[in-house]
This record gives sequence, structure tokens and C-alpha cells, in this order.
Amino acid sequence: MKLRQLALATAIAAAGFSAALGSTAAFAQAKEQFFPALVYRTGAYAPNGVPFANGYIDYLKLTNARGGINGVKVSFEECETGYATDRGVECYERLKGKNGGATVFQPLSTGVTFALTEKAPVDKIPLITAGYGRSESQDGGVFKWNFPIAGTYWVAADVLIQHIAKKEGGFDKLKGKKIALVYHDSPFGKEPIPLLQERAKMHGFELELLPVTHPGVEQKATWLKIRQSRPDYVLLWGWGVMNSTALKEAQATGYPREKMYGVWWAGAEPDVKDVGMGAKGYNAVMMQHGAEKNAPVVKEILEKLHAKGQGTGPKEEVGDVLYMRGLMSAMFAVEGVRAAQERFGKGKVMTGEQARWGYENLNLTQAKLDALGFKGVMRPISTSCQDHMGAAWARIHTWDGTKFVWSSDWYQADEQILKPMVRAAADKYAAEKKIQRRAASDCDK
Repeated sequence: MKLRQLALATAIAAAGFSAALGSTAAFAQAKEQFFPALVYRTGAYAPNGVPFANGYIDYLKLTNARGGINGVKVSFEECETGYATDRGVECYERLKGKNGGATVFQPLSTGVTFALTEKAPVDKIPLITAGYGRSESQDGGVFKWNFPIAGTYWVAADVLIQHIAKKEGGFDKLKGKKIALVYHDSPFGKEPIPLLQERAKMHGFELELLPVTHPGVEQKATWLKIRQSRPDYVLLWGWGVMNSTALKEAQATGYPREKMYGVWWAGAEPDVKDVGMGAKGYNAVMMQHGAEKNAPVVKEILEKLHAKGQGTGPKEEVGDVLYMRGLMSAMFAVEGVRAAQERFGKGKVMTGEQARWGYENLNLTQAKLDALGFKGVMRPISTSCQDHMGAAWARIHTWDGTKFVWSSDWYQADEQILKPMVRAAADKYAAEKKIQRRAASDCDK
């Protein structure tokens, strides 16, 4: 009898110890800031999706190597979307409640962004869409949970027209010119059209719209039209294999690559490396950064992660264009949490709602950027209740046959054009969705 009682007592004690371990593990887990990562390492867009994902994950690893966010370590989990909107939404639903709750989502797809824009306010999880998504979501008065930090497609399109006008000798020289937009036939590809139409109306150039069906490997009909219409410039709003295909078709058609300008998702190494010298002269607008092999943050990642076998992806790609884009996007995610801690408690895990406040009060001064290792890579970014983008600067780089080199000074998108467009589009969205524009008092929440 005593043996049975002893065994029972031991079992109860073991169960209690196990429960204690479980609660300790849960507590430890809750002390981590969770960043879900929607990625596409497979499918037609993998060559471009992989380096972005590698940069994104490496920055989160670097954050832990630096001691976390004021001591709070970060955790992450990847979910493969294949760049498909339905799979992106599935990943969001699967990850939003894990590990104490998602801090922020970065959809890495305009289509997924459109789908999640209505879900985020309900779940109280912010969305960072750095350089993509809805251009009107810059308006924080309507889009409380969307943050197109550092740039939108309207910024990219405006800067490209500014640059072309400068090359031609002034905006008045655009009159009578023909500019063709070769675009991915998706929400992503259609985003720049309103801005380009506005600029065409202002300056008298003809805008030719040429959609390309996903994934973009069949463009012969498109380039036949270009050969027939002979536009003065071609803007390429492509992603993945569509970009290299366009450059090969331009080469075959004899269209000058120096007259081609890509969006920042069409200006990275995977887009041109298979074309090589055939892409020489091709240009793309860059959302601040380019390839940054000598940036301090790149050297730190090589030293603290890759030298120890802890890096993500090939060491040779660290500092490439899309790797840097992922790095920058992860930095925004982390620094928003750091900003939130200043208000809600240093060294504490922030909820999605608290992190949202941080992204709305992001103040990345040049001194802060330099301290984070982004010296010479980026300009300051400062968001607010009304402005969820925080900066509208871009520049152009050009492929010289072996690498991208800077070929312009900095441009700032014209806010006299952008602001009314953003306001009108945001108001239209608010009316359609029956959303009340935020009161001033809500800016402190």
C-alpha cells in the first residue's frame, strides 16, 4: 500500500514538475517578439523571392546577435506562399495567433496586401508593405494598419517621369512623346497607372498600356506592339522571370535597353544576370538602397552570422539588391517595436497594437540609421499619424553589363501631385468600406 502511495505521490510530483516546466516554457516563449515571415522560395518568382527572404531572416538573426530589442529576443517562422494570394491569406491565418501573437506581417505581394487590408484592423495586426501594396495606404487617416514605409508605386512612377523629363531637357519636352508601360497584369502591375495617367495629362505625353499575363514568360506579342508603335521609353513593372524575359525580348526586337526603366522590383541581379551584356544600359528606380556590399550592416552580418555558419542563404548574395530590400524591411519591423517600447515599456514584448503605434511614430534619423549599419544606404524616414510612408526619396541605377551602378542623384516624388491623389483614393476607399476617417484624438492611440 505504501509503495502504491509513494508511486502515486511521485507521479503527482512529476506531473506538477512537468506543468511547471510547461508554464516556464510558455513564459519564455511569451518573452520573445514574434515576426512571421511570408516568403516564396518556390515557384516562378523564387529567384527574386529567395534573396529577399534571406535578407529578412538574417536581419532578425542579427537583432538577436546584438542582444535583441532592448533585451527582448525575436523569433520568426516562415510560411511559403508561392506568391499566390490565397496561400498568402492561409499563411496569415495560420501564423497570426502563434507564439503569443504576430507583431507585424509583411505580405511581400500587392495581391496579398489587398486581401489582408480588411483583416488587419479586425485582428489588430499592422502590415508593413515597404515599396508595394496600396499607394493610397500612405494616408494613415484611413489606413490605420497599413504602412508602405519608404515608398509606394506612385512614388516610383513619379520619380521615373521626373528622371525622363530631366534627360529630355524639361517637362515641356515630354509633349508628344510616347511612353509604354509593360506591366504584370495584377494589382501590383496596375498600381502605377493612375499616377502615370495624371502625369500624361499634365505634360502631354501618350501613355501606352501593355499588360503581361502571369508569370510573364510569353511576351512576344507585347514586344511586337512595341516594335510597331516605337515608344520613346518603356517602363517595366515586372517581377521574377517577367523581367529577364522582357530584356531578352527587347534585345531580340532591337529596342534600346538604355530607354528602358524598371520599377524597384525589376532592378536586381536575378533580372539581368542571365542577359548579361545584352541588358547593358538598362535602368531601374531604387527605393533608396541598391546593392550594398560595403555597408557596415552587411559586414556585421558576414562577421556575426555567416562566418559562424549561421547565415541564411549563400554568403555571396549578402548585400545584393533584393537581399538589402529584405534587410531593410526587417529593420523597419524591429525599429517600430523599439519605438513602441519607448512608450509602452523598454524590455517588454509589444502586442501588434502597440507595435502599430511604433510604426506610426517611427523616427529613423541619419544618426540612428548610421548606428544600425545603414550609413550611405538610406536617408532618414519619419512616419506620423497621417503619413504612413515617411519618405519619398529614390534614385536610378543602371546595369553596366556586370553590375548595377548609380546613374542619378536623389529624387523626391512631387507631393503636390501625390498628396491630392492619395487623399482622393483613400476617401474613395473609406466611402466604399464605410470607414470613418480617424479623429485627431485617435492619433495618440
